[in-house]
Amino acid sequence: MTLFELAILAVEEEPEGIDLVLPEIKELWAGIIAFGIVFAFIRFLAWPRMIKPALERRQEAIVGQLREAENVKSEAESLLADYQAQVAGAKDEANQIIDEARTTADSMKSEIVARAESEAASVLDKARTDVAAERERAAAALRGDVANLSLDMAEKVVTGSIDREAQAALVERYLEELGGLNE
Repeated sequence: MTLFELAILAVEEEPEGIDLVLPEIKELWAGIIAFGIVFAFIRFLAWPRMIKPALERRQEAIVGQLREAENVKSEAESLLADYQAQVAGAKDEANQIIDEARTTADSMKSEIVARAESEAASVLDKARTDVAAERERAAAALRGDVANLSLDMAEKVVTGSIDREAQAALVERYLEELGGLNE
């Protein structure tokens, strides 16, 4: 056989279609046996000595971390509750301070208003007293002036018929009548 004939036979014997994917039976049995040996090695030697203890350590580490996370979470919840209680207490205290300030302001307002009303009443009373006193002084001065003017007029009108004392008594009586009308 020549090289050319061998090449043609090789081309004719090449697998086609599904045969390209499937291995030959000999290769398949060799792969199954190799897999079994590796599986047995891992299952009986590596698993109990190396893999299983590593997995157990990893599991214990994860459980420890979960416990620590739960502890941290419970501490955080406790702190949150404390802070919320402090905030609520601060709000209550602030409301109490505001209420006390309002009460104090209301009482100060009442005191100031009462003091102002009292001062206004005293100023008004003093003004009334001053007006009354001034009115009395003016009325007295006016009486004196009217009396003098009346006497002077009466003296000029009636010369000699009425004496000075009689004229003064007449004027006094007239002024008393006028005073009664003013009141």
